This record gives sequence, structure tokens and C-alpha cells, in this order.
Amino acid sequence: MMTLAAEINNSSPEKLLSPVLSAFWDQPDSWTLETYERHEGYQGLRRALAMSPDALIAYVKESGLRGRGGAGFPTGMKWQFIPQGDGKPHYLVVNADESEPGTCKDIPLLFANPHSLIEGMIIACYAIRSEHAFIYLRGEVVPVLRRLHEAVREAYAAGYLGRDILGSGLNLDITVHAGAGAYICGEETALLDSLEGRRGQPRLRPPFPAVAGLYACPTVVNNVESIASVPAILNRGKEWFTSMGSEKSPGFTLYSLSGHVTSPGQYEAPLGITLRQLLDMSGGMRPGHRLKFWTPGGSSTPMFTDEHLDVPLDYEGVGAAGSMLGTKALQCFDETTCVVRAVTRWTEFYAHESCGKCTPCREGTYWLVQLLRDIEAGRGKLSDLGKLNDIADNINGKSFCALGDGAASPIFSSLKYFREEYEQHITGRGCPFDPAKSTAWADNHKEVTA
Repeated sequence: MMTLAAEINNSSPEKLLSPVLSAFWDQPDSWTLETYERHEGYQGLRRALAMSPDALIAYVKESGLRGRGGAGFPTGMKWQFIPQGDGKPHYLVVNADESEPGTCKDIPLLFANPHSLIEGMIIACYAIRSEHAFIYLRGEVVPVLRRLHEAVREAYAAGYLGRDILGSGLNLDITVHAGAGAYICGEETALLDSLEGRRGQPRLRPPFPAVAGLYACPTVVNNVESIASVPAILNRGKEWFTSMGSEKSPGFTLYSLSGHVTSPGQYEAPLGITLRQLLDMSGGMRPGHRLKFWTPGGSSTPMFTDEHLDVPLDYEGVGAAGSMLGTKALQCFDETTCVVRAVTRWTEFYAHESCGKCTPCREGTYWLVQLLRDIEAGRGKLSDLGKLNDIADNINGKSFCALGDGAASPIFSSLKYFREEYEQHITGRGCPFDPAKSTAWADNHKEVTA
């Protein structure tokens, strides 16, 4: 997986890229405090501490920074929701439970540049008047867990954490917590339950976390990239940040390009870039193949086809085209990929990861899997396509959390764009991409493996 290394920045499309969080990922020991400080690390914190907490919140609001975890909610507005003068402790919780199929931006960021998150957390805690923050990390990524622990230790030793930070009077402790590997814990209220030691299941809202979150106290839950983007905004100015991206989706972000592409990896660029531009700078699809379908924000977002190559990859552009930007996980699949097989694998994931709390998701994802497996294997009936749509409709918008919506998205979009392929599975008694049934598939497969 390549990053925005110097050789990429020296190439012709360099003007399309905006390496900020990834600016020095390719340098030796990029994760250390020494390297971070050499690249203006903790300068944004100093500027933030010179402001009042309310002025800081207003500044982040004016920058237009939107949450990078999928929903795109304005970060400064989320901070502003925290009630002040209530006599309760306030908490910041960073959601690092990155589990969405195809999403791989937060984990590389934490592995290569953990101090950007820590500095952002200190700034955020100063703004919301919090003295204790938590990082909820996906437990399987042990190397990242070790680097986070070391980065927190370095920050304490340097006086950026602990008592009276930089003489400002701010006290802050950060706890790094490793989850047990449940996708549902990426949902903010399920994450809070897990952090409190209970089974990770979504909570009924209201009350919202801003009023009664962790330990029933006011809590801000933000994505890793959202918080890590704050120091650069304070250091370089909100005008610099709003000069990138679009009017309603300003700034830079990490696009995770994966799948059947020549050079998969993290591409940091202004919001509003297109997949065509990203493919141009990454070498395009693998040689001899063409794009068939792709996801703009991970498997839980409605899929696009090659007709959508020029859709601006910002919140409004993707939404207007019928999908969601989500986590900017651009999974690209070429013409050798069976859509039914891909959707079946995604749906199996959602059925497995359903927490079981609500009936639409628990039962609906199970029956979606049964139907999809039958269709893929050639045991389906044309009437099953109507059943798929009906079951997905009974899940969408009716489940306890967004996991159900995510499970329904690939069903709806694949039936919209590739219904004929579903029908071929049924009438042809099996997958047309099976080498035994498709000479075209076999020819492509030979070309790839040659």
C-alpha cells in the first residue's frame, strides 16, 4: 500500500493532492514525537490554548470541518452541544474501531502519525472542558495499539498530557482502550456501552451522548481523522482549510483506494476530487481490465458504476448521485468480479456482525444471506429478487442503528444497476463468471494470472 511519498508528489497530478496528515508517513520513525515536532507538531495546540474554549469551538465551526467517520456532521457543532456549567465531568471518546469492509484510513494514520490524534484530542478537550479522554481502538491491530501507548507515554513525558499542560491550567489524561473486535462497536452508543464494560449494543436515543454519554455524562464521540485534522487547522488557519474542497465540504481528507487498481493506497486530497482523477494518478485499473462497479464510502454505501467516475467525491456530490461519501473507502472492482458474489460476501459480514438487538436487522440479514447464497449457487428463483428487495426495505430505516441501513444499501444498488446479472444466475443455474460456464471469464482470468 503506497502513501503520499515524495515520488508521488513529484508526479504530474501533484496539484490534486494535499498531503497534511500523510505528509511525512514515508519518513523514518514518522510516529515519534521528535519527528512530529520537527513538522510543526503541537504548534496548533499552543495557538488553541491562547484562545478561550468558546472562541476555539467557534473557530472550528467556522472552518467548516465535518466529521470524517461517515456521517459528515460538523465537528465544531458537535462540540458546541456539550452543556456547560452542569457540574458533571465531560468526556471525549475517539472512535478508532475501524471495521467497515474496505475502510482503511484511520489505522494507517494511527500507525504512522499517532501524535496528530493526540494533539487534536488535547485541543478538543480544552474546547469542551474535559479532563479525561479515551481512544477506543480495534483490538486486532496490536502494532497500532503499541504505537499509541508509546505516543501517549511520549506526550506525558513532554508535558503535553497530565497536569497544567504548557502552563495553561488544563489537566488531561488519555486512556487507550482496545476493543474485542465487534463491528457494532463502531456505532457510537454501542462503543460507549463497550467502554463501560457492557456488551456492545446501540442505545435508544434520546438522550444523545452530548447529554448522557459515557458514564451518563456529556460526551463527544469523534472519528480519528476528524480529531487529527484539527491541529493543522489551528496551525495554518481556517482560511487555508476552507481554500480546499468545496463550499459545503471544505478541506482535505484521506481517500482509501483499493481493489483491482494498479496502485492501491491512501491518497490525501481536497474533498471534491473524482475517482477518475484518483485512478489517473494511481495508474488506473489493473492492466487489461476496466472498472465495473465501486463503492464511494465502503460496503455500507450504495455502489456506483463506471458512469459515476466524474462524481465529485464530497458529501453533496456523492449524495446527489444516490450514494454516501461515508469513510471514502473507494473499493474498485473490474469486469471479472461477480456482483452477486460480492454482495453475498458483504451481506454475510453484516449478518455475522449484527448485535441481534433489533428484529429487522437480526432476522433480515439472516434471510438476505440465505436468498443470496441460493441465487449465487443457481438454486434461486426470479421471485427471489422481489423478496430480496422487500426484506432490504424492511431493514432500511427500521433497524435500531445504521448497521441495518448499511446491509440494505448494496442490495438496493446492485439490483438497480445489475439486475440482469442476478437473473443470469437464476436462469443459467449458477454464476456466469464461473470458469466452467464462461469462456470470457476464463480468458480474462488467464490474462490476469499470466
